Amino acid sequence: MQTTKSVMTRRRMMGALTLAPVATAASAGAQWIDLFDGRSLKGWRAGEHQTSWKVEGGQLVCAGPRSHLFYEGREFRNFELEVEACAPHAANSGVYFHTRYQDSGFPEQGFEVQICNSLTGKETYQPRSMTGSLYGLRTVYKPLVADDEWFTLQVAVRGKNIQVRLNGTLLVDYTEPAPAIIPAGGERGRHLGRGTVALQCHGEGPPMRFRKVRLRPLRDDEPTPGGTEVAVDDTFRKVIDYGRHNIPMADLHVHLKGGLTLEQVLAKSRKDGIQYGIAVNCGKGFPVGADEQARAFVDSMKGAPVFVAMQAEGREWVQMFSRKAVALFDYVFTDSMTWTDNHGKRMRTWIADEVGTIADPQEFMDTLVDRAVGILTNEPIDIYVNPTFLPDQLAPDYEKLWTEERRVQVAQAAVKNGVAIELNNRYKLPHASFVKTAKALGAKFTFGTNNGGAADLGRCEYGLQMIEECGLKWQDFWVPLKGPKAIERKSGGLRS
Repeated sequence: MQTTKSVMTRRRMMGALTLAPVATAASAGAQWIDLFDGRSLKGWRAGEHQTSWKVEGGQLVCAGPRSHLFYEGREFRNFELEVEACAPHAANSGVYFHTRYQDSGFPEQGFEVQICNSLTGKETYQPRSMTGSLYGLRTVYKPLVADDEWFTLQVAVRGKNIQVRLNGTLLVDYTEPAPAIIPAGGERGRHLGRGTVALQCHGEGPPMRFRKVRLRPLRDDEPTPGGTEVAVDDTFRKVIDYGRHNIPMADLHVHLKGGLTLEQVLAKSRKDGIQYGIAVNCGKGFPVGADEQARAFVDSMKGAPVFVAMQAEGREWVQMFSRKAVALFDYVFTDSMTWTDNHGKRMRTWIADEVGTIADPQEFMDTLVDRAVGILTNEPIDIYVNPTFLPDQLAPDYEKLWTEERRVQVAQAAVKNGVAIELNNRYKLPHASFVKTAKALGAKFTFGTNNGGAADLGRCEYGLQMIEECGLKWQDFWVPLKGPKAIERKSGGLRS
């Protein structure tokens, strides 16, 4: 049960997440350098389309054709950088470091911290890298600041480590392995060395504003926090590679249970490069059973760089919550693992005693498919999780029981109702046969674990396998906050 005490505890935990950059012994005596004087472009040089940059009211403003503005005062190896910026709706910009002046095109050297809080909705290519992302290496998928809101980006480079904070909250803690992973195909020089700072005007669109750009240099021999060894395996590289190809590396089905804490989840997120969606079980007999508890859970997650999800349990949940309470969550998901059969027997299909002996597997499957289609059609959900789950006694016959006709029925219902299908890491579901059918029908997918604790919170390995086996591309994936949520499209019987 989500108690007031637990909410207050989590709020205190959140306070620990919003720290300013740590002043090391090496940096304590260093002086901040104001790279922008608030009056002119002195010390800066535009690589292309110089008219895209101007100083207005003490602010550095960029609007117009694509351009990059380079600081020419000096180069830096280790430093702390602070940038205050304001991005209007659909603005796209970035802050580069360890880069060098270039006459035209994107800087061939250095790293970019992305600035993007919203999209126009008209793009043929839907970028998913939001403000605070270390472009091509660590992606933030949830917008954490609003349009037209001033925010502070803080970047610290020490040895082989890059940290990025947004309004004091640590989002990126990336230590470069050896050899370095190139974050974008065909580009050179994307490794830590030294260089200057640059700001990006991405192209035509609303004006971006900067009112502070300052830097504190650190010693060249500043050590890498925590050492220099980074465990790099095939999965580590795939997460980065698929992420830079716009496939959202986000596990949207994670539970704080089995001793797993929010701090551990965030630390793992920064280590593995996967953003998480924290879900709470809501429904009959579960920790959250009413609006007040749902609001308390959402409130307890405020300020954390995670998505917040409602796991709707059973079919009774639509009578237990209001639309206003459900709308507080970033998204809602459910499964077809709890339902009532044609004889009035309610069962949870993962509990053998409740399922009992299945005398007629075909009848059971027909009922399961009927219930799944009904859930997808009638309930206001965004993701169908633990998809195609079968009781243990039927699981060995998965391919025989999940016939093409049954796969099509469920997949078509998901597509028709705008419900994404989870690639579940815990159960290794759905099988590739279902994924291929659903992809051909136009379904969208997400990654999800449904973990029982810390030990089984993986790195989306099954989803990565399905990408390769089924030829999934970025267009085949869904992320929250892109378009209307299910609760905004239909009520599903929820009270006002």
